[in-house]
Amino acid sequence: MSSLRAACKLLFQIGPRPLVLYALYRLGLKSGHYRRTGTRLLRLASQDAPPLRFIFHLPPRETLVALLGAHPLAELFRQADEIVAGNVRLFGGQPVPLQLAFAGPLQHWTAYESGQAPLPACSFQPADFSVTDPKFLWEPARFGWAFILGRAYYLSGNENYARAFWHFAETFLEANPPYLGPHWMNGQEAALRLMALAWAAHVFAASPASTADRMARLAQSIVQHAVRIALTLVYARAQDNNHLISESAALYTAGLLLPEHPQAARWRALGWRWLNWAFQHQIGSYGEYIQHSTNYHRLMLHCALWVNAIKQDAWPRTTVESLGRASAWLFSLLDPVSGRTPNLGANDGALILPLAVADFADYRPTVQAAARAFLKSGLPSGPWDEMALWLGLPAVGETLEPGDYLADNLRGRQSWAYLRTTTFKSRLGHMDQLHLDLWWRGLNIAQDAGTYSYNAPPPWDNPLTASHVHNTVTVDEREQMTRAGRFMTLDWFPAYVKTILETDERILQRMRAHYKTRRLRHERTVTVYTDEHWLVADKLKISDKAEHTFRLHWLLPDWEWRLDHAAADGGGAVFILRLKSPHGGVTLRLIPDNRLSASACRLTIVRAGEVVYGQGKALPYEGWVSFTYAHKSPALSLALACWARESITFLSEFKFSA
Repeated sequence: MSSLRAACKLLFQIGPRPLVLYALYRLGLKSGHYRRTGTRLLRLASQDAPPLRFIFHLPPRETLVALLGAHPLAELFRQADEIVAGNVRLFGGQPVPLQLAFAGPLQHWTAYESGQAPLPACSFQPADFSVTDPKFLWEPARFGWAFILGRAYYLSGNENYARAFWHFAETFLEANPPYLGPHWMNGQEAALRLMALAWAAHVFAASPASTADRMARLAQSIVQHAVRIALTLVYARAQDNNHLISESAALYTAGLLLPEHPQAARWRALGWRWLNWAFQHQIGSYGEYIQHSTNYHRLMLHCALWVNAIKQDAWPRTTVESLGRASAWLFSLLDPVSGRTPNLGANDGALILPLAVADFADYRPTVQAAARAFLKSGLPSGPWDEMALWLGLPAVGETLEPGDYLADNLRGRQSWAYLRTTTFKSRLGHMDQLHLDLWWRGLNIAQDAGTYSYNAPPPWDNPLTASHVHNTVTVDEREQMTRAGRFMTLDWFPAYVKTILETDERILQRMRAHYKTRRLRHERTVTVYTDEHWLVADKLKISDKAEHTFRLHWLLPDWEWRLDHAAADGGGAVFILRLKSPHGGVTLRLIPDNRLSASACRLTIVRAGEVVYGQGKALPYEGWVSFTYAHKSPALSLALACWARESITFLSEFKFSA
């Protein structure tokens, strides 16, 4: 798409406000305004900062110890010891060296942001990344590891954890002077670091390692971070997403932490204003966050829970209602066995409040805390309560299950599914209308490919946004919408869903969803039966009479498999895939339109970018699943392509056997 055409579409589809704000930000960069103003403000920010005011209420140690028990405590201390040894787990992956300093001189942050200076190299990023991905530089400097050290110190009193925190914090402060280097080029990164420093200052305050000089230097650094965030808040407003929420939360935090600072009242008011504005405008009427992503939804709720724990102002009623809807939406998507959710939309590996002994993909700590804070309910108690206790949220109200919340979900006795339909109001994450996520006994059977990378070179330049890799139907290899850039998608359209009431006693639940574009109508009906089998019926109708290629796709786990064929009633082919799961057999039957001959359809299976059944050449990113950023695992990408005119019907039947 030409730049002019994309710009016109962007203006029409998202409106002038974010474009004007972004233009102001770019003007500030190009003119040198941020460099000049930042230098002047830095001189003021480098003066002695007033003492920090502690704004957290730490939970009783004995309560946390009793909740966690021996095994989770041992795991927490193991993670903390790993950090003491100089290693950190980025994006929930394997440990890598904790890199907080760079070789060579650093330039002003505006040089990196404007592309005038290359980013420093990062030795531990995957081979797919031939250029430096800033996320590998930024993630260690978010100081998420400080929460792990702090929790371990609070529960053990082991001074090694406090000394490790101060060693790494001072390493960062020495190696990254204010506003020099890539760690200062993004307001959100400064915001998340400010929040971690504020929490650590409180938790480590009782340690002999926390000398008066160190605490004073930390207070001064928090001032410098707040000044940097406020300087470019216009960028966060232009993005109108998690940037605005996290940066507003950090400014509000700085205003409470340093009440004697001359800018404290301004930071507090500015943060509170835009934080509430964002919660009220970025959370939809159904509870889904504006970025259409479970991972970014969690980040948003973490910021809300953080501010809820420290706030000295009452939430406006409309904010409470928005956060209640958002909490219910995530609660409804929680798999009750594994604690995971569908890997919906963009996943950048963020876990900004690691306040529980839980896997990166376990959403129960967040769901429990959010439900207690904004729904006055919660999950049954478990180790995932730890986050809620750190945030001052004891058990309240009734205990609920994910199925108690109405959503675009269907539920069997041991299985459930999420049928993806939404109305986009801003930049969407993935082109995934009518995607189906299917879960059985804690296993994600039909899954979302995730994200893997934003910044790698082709073919891994964020390709998993495509409809092509989601569990839906595409026509003539076209995407549902227009991808206009690495983070830009245009030509959005809404999809709608409704529950179908059935009198058939064999049917537990049935939903029908559809979308319509200028040339195509796609209707998907999903039915779950009492005997725990699922039927997905896809009907597509196109506006012309030419022959088209209709491609049904399912992304399945990388399990042992066998493919069988059978004859349909009308003489066409039936494809039967048998998978061997940890809990028993899974059978997927694909039945194309009975009007088609067997030669009119072709089935392929791709694993890790290689065709393992059928003919043709696979795209490099087919047959992969990414559960967190920069990590990918093989999966089975099963595609049934059929050639037909005007219309076609596909049936997909999932059956489980213990």
